[in-house]
Amino acid sequence: MSNQPVVPSGHDSDDAGQGVVNEFDQPVEGVSLTKDAWRRLKKNKMAMFGLVVVVIYALLSITAPILPIHSFRYQVPEHRDLPPSFTKTAGELWYERVEHRMYQLAERDGRTTLTPEQQDELADIRHRIETETAMIDGQEVKIHQWRYILGTDHLGRDMLARIIYGGQISIAIGLIGTITSVLIGIILGAIAGYVGGKTDYMIMRFVDVMYGLPYMLVVIILMAIFGRNIFNLFLALSLVSWLVVARVVRGQIISLKNSEFVEAARSMGASQRRIIFRHLIPNTAGIIIVFATLRIPAFIMQESFLSFLGLGISAPFASWGSLVSDAVERMTGAPWQLFFPAMAMTLFLFAMNFLGDGLRDAFDPHSKNRL
Repeated sequence: MSNQPVVPSGHDSDDAGQGVVNEFDQPVEGVSLTKDAWRRLKKNKMAMFGLVVVVIYALLSITAPILPIHSFRYQVPEHRDLPPSFTKTAGELWYERVEHRMYQLAERDGRTTLTPEQQDELADIRHRIETETAMIDGQEVKIHQWRYILGTDHLGRDMLARIIYGGQISIAIGLIGTITSVLIGIILGAIAGYVGGKTDYMIMRFVDVMYGLPYMLVVIILMAIFGRNIFNLFLALSLVSWLVVARVVRGQIISLKNSEFVEAARSMGASQRRIIFRHLIPNTAGIIIVFATLRIPAFIMQESFLSFLGLGISAPFASWGSLVSDAVERMTGAPWQLFFPAMAMTLFLFAMNFLGDGLRDAFDPHSKNRL
């Protein structure tokens, strides 16, 4: 019997390899789960808005070292608590603030003019604004000619630079914490769901015990034991946040492990490891992706809470949470120090939640009629 493929009449062998055709001789293109999910995601305007915002934030964080912004570490004492301004330089705002304070003192003393000493001080400030320079990154710059479009903090640092670099830390905490917790949860949940028996019992009882412990209390204890730095913060948040992932993955694996494609893999001699990591886990990818996008905002909020307790990011580095925490005490006199970091964090959190909800609907087969 010939092993050559059978070619339908009216078609040569070259046309047969080009794809599947319908009864009208039109090519039929297969649609993968990913393409189908992307098609439905594009119809969700809020999810696409969230995706655009997340991409913009990611680009700003990645390209922060080459952006035309000031150093987030450089302090100018004369520029403390300067308000946002697009038109006035830092020197002009500094001069106006000193002059306004002098006139307030003169009014309190019953005078309408400044003393000669105060006039000399203002003249010295004008001279410094025009001539004073500083060496920054090997370049001599006139620091009083800078413009701070988002104002400065209580140490004279540029709020825009600190928000952008704070976004690096906050997004990194969300990503690394989510990736670590998802990997731990996937591995333990998949093994528990597929192997079953005593292995499943031991893993899930450990999960139950961990669930019984106060989550943030465990994180605080770990931070107190291992010290306050970025790596330990990643570790503490990741070690106690994989429990939900493990339970979700376990449930999905249990529902899939008796499916036809798994039985086919077993009949072909595939090992348990191959079945778990090459067949079962990829079929839970949609749920895992959705869960990961929803966990990133949760990690950022948890880091912000730790910053309010004094266990967050240490200086000179900053995150959105630490910026908000530092600005709470000065919100009356310098509200921009609280408003802009809070707005940056809030917008990103909303965008991630919109994107997560959109991905959940896109990967849900029952949502095809809704999108």
